[in-house]
Amino acid sequence: MRIVLLSILVFSSAMVYPKNRPYSEPLKIPILISGSFAELRRNHFHSGIDIKTQGETGLPVYSTANGYVSRIVVSPGGFGHALYIDHPNGTTSVYGHLSRFRGDIAAYVENIQYKRERFRVDIPAPPGKFQVEGGELIAYSGNSGSSGGPHLHFEIRDTKTQEPLNPLKYNFIIKDDISPKIQALQIYPLNNLSHVNYAANKKEYNIVFYDGSYHIKNNPVIPVYGKIGFSVLANDYLNGTWSKCGINSLSLKVDGEDLFSFEINRFSFSKTRFINSHIDYEEYMKSKRRFIKTWKDPGNKLGIYHGAVFDATDGETHHVEILLKDSYGNTASLEFQVKSKFKKMSTPEKKGVKLFLQNQPNHFEADGIKLDCPKGAFYTDFNFDYTSFVEENDSIKFSKVHHVHQEYTPIQAPVTLSIRADGLPAGLQSKSLIAKLDEKTGKLSSFGGGYLGGWVTAKIRSFGDFVVSVDTIAPVIKALSIKNHNTLIEPNRIRFKITDSFSGVKEYKGYIDGKWVLFEYDAKNSLITYHIDPDRLELKKQHRVNLLVTDNKGNKSSYDGAFFK
Repeated sequence: MRIVLLSILVFSSAMVYPKNRPYSEPLKIPILISGSFAELRRNHFHSGIDIKTQGETGLPVYSTANGYVSRIVVSPGGFGHALYIDHPNGTTSVYGHLSRFRGDIAAYVENIQYKRERFRVDIPAPPGKFQVEGGELIAYSGNSGSSGGPHLHFEIRDTKTQEPLNPLKYNFIIKDDISPKIQALQIYPLNNLSHVNYAANKKEYNIVFYDGSYHIKNNPVIPVYGKIGFSVLANDYLNGTWSKCGINSLSLKVDGEDLFSFEINRFSFSKTRFINSHIDYEEYMKSKRRFIKTWKDPGNKLGIYHGAVFDATDGETHHVEILLKDSYGNTASLEFQVKSKFKKMSTPEKKGVKLFLQNQPNHFEADGIKLDCPKGAFYTDFNFDYTSFVEENDSIKFSKVHHVHQEYTPIQAPVTLSIRADGLPAGLQSKSLIAKLDEKTGKLSSFGGGYLGGWVTAKIRSFGDFVVSVDTIAPVIKALSIKNHNTLIEPNRIRFKITDSFSGVKEYKGYIDGKWVLFEYDAKNSLITYHIDPDRLELKKQHRVNLLVTDNKGNKSSYDGAFFK
């Protein structure tokens, strides 16, 4: 009891806010972070902070400052249930993965959902509809959308541009006196004249910590020559949690002089996919490790970088320091030495069928395939590779297998892939799509698209092996709450599991006694749930329930049942 009381007193004293704080905490519990601003995620930078909710859902969520609810979103993926509040200082706070909104907001949203007969809604709320004060209850925490576990996703945005800002720069009561941790270093030759340790490919180095900084193990002097890049594998940690978070800034010094740096405290959602240039994308695809680069690719349009590429052509030994900082100013440095040593490198044989340039459109065409890439689709120039082959006796492939380059080259803007479908029967044209073939498992995954004039065309954002395939299989509906189509076994809700094996679920519609009802969709768990509402459903009688599920190729499944409630 004494320990518990002490914890309460410590937290209560911590809640005495410093003066001139523009925002208060959105949860009235100690704020522990499981995800930081601009943390490296799949194809995007994290746009806010993830606040732990003690493994629970349903914690009260409060407005961080005075303002009004400007937008309400309900989605089966993404932020799930989310609220946006505009504040007088020109910012917008965002609260994502909520379990539910407070009563008046929930009723407002539900009425619109019933009017539109849709679960997914994105509602711009009138400015005077939901006026709120700082510290006022607005919702309850949850695990909705694409959340991987209970937490509150919280953002601060510039209202005018909707660019997310770093919340950790606004004096929230969050303790962090832990420095970033550096796990590994990689050194890269960046052109045909360069080498690292007399080799024409990158090399990874193990590192150790001593005397207050990180060093390459055994402290060697690395021979290099020409244009050279460095990258580091690193994470940050905050007090009270072992969650891996992201760094806030990096600087590269050579012989004590600043050469390259970046700091990320805001970014545009339209540029968030440039993360695939910010990191060593090929390394990530191969090992799932994200090494942060210390140079900028020509096609990288993020405006956070300053400086130049290290050019080691002077024959001298150079002291290199890479300094990392988190949002609270805690630092970690990696120090090592390189020596410029010339070695004539043999020009590697150029592989591929065509040179693709990052600063102009690129087009490729061969027997049975066309590829159109807009300007800005790539970060660097590269030699595009292509081959094709035929798989015999395969009933679900209606074209050759087209090996379209390799998946380790990132794509920024979608490119248009068209494959001729010579073997596709007329009756299957409407069911056709572009599918990607997993080289290891042989499994096909749908990339969508449609048939026109003998070709199937889709937009793709990754390279690999592609074929024309079809989806003729209807979605599967499994009742979880109604047994034998006639007995309700969950008293206050009706649930179904809806899945589709290929093109994916496009839409679903649920009806009780012929009237549309709101089934909430949890896409990550393939669940839809209707919470029995006595204000909308007459009770103490027999009811009919009907469900229709359609996939992205128009295949339909239906369910009909009855229950007493």
